[in-house]
Amino acid sequence: MRIRRLHPWNLTPGEAIEVQKSLRGRVETADRLGRLRWVAGVDVGFDRDSKTCRAALAVLSWPDLELEDRATAEQPATFPYVPGLLSFREIPVVLEGVGRLTLEPDLLICDGQGYAHPRRFGLASHLGLVTDTPSIGVAKSRLIGTHEEPPPERGGRTPLVDGEEIVGMVLRTRTNVRPVYVSIGHRVRLETAVELALRAAPRYRLPEPTRWAHRLARLSHRSS
Repeated sequence: MRIRRLHPWNLTPGEAIEVQKSLRGRVETADRLGRLRWVAGVDVGFDRDSKTCRAALAVLSWPDLELEDRATAEQPATFPYVPGLLSFREIPVVLEGVGRLTLEPDLLICDGQGYAHPRRFGLASHLGLVTDTPSIGVAKSRLIGTHEEPPPERGGRTPLVDGEEIVGMVLRTRTNVRPVYVSIGHRVRLETAVELALRAAPRYRLPEPTRWAHRLARLSHRSS
């Protein structure tokens, strides 16, 4: 996977906001997906004192969703916790994990936001652009926007709206279970992102790739 150096990482929060503004126009919102063979889930967490950042990546076959590759990485957290700027805190350790994979993912599913972000440049968009890889965000909670309650059955959906713009989709992956928040990352249109998220979550609320990544992150934490 080619890592593009689009900006330095040792930035102030103000500088990071300017980077988001300068790069958001480079995010591709149309489908530019090739053949899907390997889909990676990306999960990032911190230890209790928030000083160590831990990333886990799980690569699953598509469409069988069998675990084929995995990687974890840890780094000291060098960027402060600032809502809306989490990608600057988390992506450096994700890139370390990416470098440890033996399979190259065709799609990244991030446990976080993409276009559904105040500056339309959340972690899924940022990571997709840096790695030049199609990506989507499937978040457990809402960062911005308003929405109606989606229909209760699996596959029920309703737009997530910020101002007058649709920035994502609120998707029910299990009947009568809390929905997830799907948004464009990079090189995937919203309708495709929703269908991919739904296909990646055949049994549980969260997509299998991010469920696996979250499990790997916890195992890594217990063994450290």
